Amino acid sequence: MPPPPPQPPATLARLPEYAAAAYGELEALADGEVRWTFARLAAEISAAARAAIAHGIRPGDRVAVWAPNSRHWITAALGAVGAGAVLVPVNTRYKPAEAADIIRRSGARVLLTERGFLGTDYVRDLHASGEDLGALASTVILRDGREEGTGTGPDAPPGTVSWEAYLRAGEAVPDAERAARAAAVRPGDLSDILYTSGTTGRSKGVMTTHGQTLRLYASWSGLVTLRPGDRYLLVNPFFHTFGYKAGVLACLLRGVTMLPEAVYDTDRILHRMAAERVTCLMGPPTVFHGLIRHPARAAHDLSALRLAGTGAASVPTSLVEEIRTELGAPDVFTAYGLTESGGVVSVCPTDADARTLAHTVGLPLPDTEVRICDPLGAVLPAGEPGEVQVRGYHVTPGYLDDPASTAEAVLPGGWLRTGDIGVLDGRGYLSITDRLKDMYVVGGFNAYPAEVENVLLTHPAITDAAVVGAPDERLGEVGVAYVVTTGPVTPEELTAWTRERLANFKVPRRFTVLPELPRNAGGKLLKTELRRTARGESA
Repeated sequence: MPPPPPQPPATLARLPEYAAAAYGELEALADGEVRWTFARLAAEISAAARAAIAHGIRPGDRVAVWAPNSRHWITAALGAVGAGAVLVPVNTRYKPAEAADIIRRSGARVLLTERGFLGTDYVRDLHASGEDLGALASTVILRDGREEGTGTGPDAPPGTVSWEAYLRAGEAVPDAERAARAAAVRPGDLSDILYTSGTTGRSKGVMTTHGQTLRLYASWSGLVTLRPGDRYLLVNPFFHTFGYKAGVLACLLRGVTMLPEAVYDTDRILHRMAAERVTCLMGPPTVFHGLIRHPARAAHDLSALRLAGTGAASVPTSLVEEIRTELGAPDVFTAYGLTESGGVVSVCPTDADARTLAHTVGLPLPDTEVRICDPLGAVLPAGEPGEVQVRGYHVTPGYLDDPASTAEAVLPGGWLRTGDIGVLDGRGYLSITDRLKDMYVVGGFNAYPAEVENVLLTHPAITDAAVVGAPDERLGEVGVAYVVTTGPVTPEELTAWTRERLANFKVPRRFTVLPELPRNAGGKLLKTELRRTARGESA
């Protein structure tokens, strides 16, 4: 008789060894010329955990990762977590000041990063920015893509080591010491802190525990039908829950091959989907729009694709139908979540009709409660719109070092205020209809108007500014800015101004100069009017 399957792990520190025991010689990862089984991947992560210990990373230390999707990200990050560290992923699109803010406020002692990704030298730019980096004491260069490729040459700041040197130091650490570190991690310990902005524009560190994460993604991966032997193209960035947790961690839990992509490029994606016989693809609507409309799509064999997942923006019924007919994926799901809920609240079943998939985000997860409330907190009946509130095991214990924001977001009784407006139908299916917060989603990335408005207001010619989201066929939503100026200013100038100071996805796609912004008698900005204008709707 075959041996019984191993028990699911209680912490992320034990997840790689679980995957090795459960899936052994199945292919775990294909990254460039490198192909690893689950057993080999677990060994590589163990080596990274020993390196973390040798590097002085202690249980509870915060370790930031500012790097694109790759096997290096997976092994370095999970190695640090296996040594008891708390992971702090950083958006690769962030400018140095934005990254420094997260590194400083998270208390990160070690940064895992790259040099030369898309021509960007994260190490040089971060240290040249002059920003306060707080407790940061050392930097590990996972890869150096620059022409000179020295990584830790004379231009590197003190405390910088290469990935190779980091791993060599770990060879002196007995594996028994690594195993003891992993065993000491408890389900209630913090596993990660992911930063998300609020309407004030100040990012907040959402704390999540090992037990919450594992339980949530064991449930999610079953609901969306991930299974051993699936081949999952990971286009969603690992600094986001969609890429890290619904990607890397879900694959380890379910025996799915990981195919990381550092940059989304439709030409490359089409080629890789055919060559690697990709069965699973998940991403915002823009990913699927690009594939369906690509002129060379018919020349690529995508017949292995069986599962497609999308969300994070409005999903037209026609897109769901096209994913099934044009891309040939029979199983399609939509979902809803936010970082404060671990990334997931509800999932629409893969066999639902196109209209249900497009107009709802499905049923709440098992052991998750959803209610709709009016502004005074009263619970509303089915069919009535109001604020979506969520309660369950996966709701964050709070924001790092921010008790006031925690108390505002998580109500007595454990109900999380999402800031989204939604409706529950008679079946219990949830639809998201609007946002209490001004946040909008650009190609799967959250953009916060207040942050963009604050940057616009630093321009010498701008006296007032408002930013709203507007529908976009390719990206889901884009930013539209309305400004009041003291003199002539061009859209090109404003685009350059914001692009120098913000990640590209935050830069508004359109700028309109107005004599004044619409406000009510009390001086409150009427963003509803601006949204209607941005959408081309009449008042």
